[in-house]
Amino acid sequence: MQYPDVYGEALTDYYYTNNTENELILHTNQSETEVMPVDLFFRSENDFPDQELIALALCDGKVLDIGAGAGSHALYLQTRGMDVTALEVSAKACEIMKLRGVKSVIQEDIFSYNNGKYDTLLFLMNGIGLAESIDGLKRLFNHCKTLLNPGGQLLFDSSDISYYYDDGIQKPNHYYGEINFQYEYKGQKGKPFGWIYIDQQELIKVGNENGWVVQILDEDDHYQYLVRMELKSSF
Repeated sequence: MQYPDVYGEALTDYYYTNNTENELILHTNQSETEVMPVDLFFRSENDFPDQELIALALCDGKVLDIGAGAGSHALYLQTRGMDVTALEVSAKACEIMKLRGVKSVIQEDIFSYNNGKYDTLLFLMNGIGLAESIDGLKRLFNHCKTLLNPGGQLLFDSSDISYYYDDGIQKPNHYYGEINFQYEYKGQKGKPFGWIYIDQQELIKVGNENGWVVQILDEDDHYQYLVRMELKSSF
């Protein structure tokens, strides 16, 4: 089945009209339907939360911004003279990034991308969640090894969503941070996709087992935390 790129359409409409009348709706299998504010993808430096600013300050060398969306983080790094490439699966989002001035944009899925070596792999706005599952996370971490220069790093944020289940909502049989999502925009639904929010303990376990040193750099009061990972010397 061919699904429309409703995420890209929402970004395109916002870019050209600055209009939020049409809502980008997020359906999920774990909670009530939510509205995703499209302007969130067009933030400027003044609107970045502290954890994102910390991660951006730690970016080093050649950077791959994965799941770059409308390119806000890539633009921030670019204006600071950094060598940054934006990677995004949505063709329409890629066009918006180019229109906004991102110089290097690649439309591809991270799992199939193998063209180049980088010093920093950046996954912000819970971007590591594109791994979809614990098994997917292991696969992603292994793939990241092929994209990093010696001494390179992963920078990303994630959340422990165990609090979702505090009000009597039953936890699933699989890992509780594995969620199914589907975007809807202007009455059309996009392709369903999985997402993972991983707690710190499980992340450290998965990372260490796959040859990574895991550093928790920051935590906030909303169960969100920032991570830096680098390969152990023996890997």
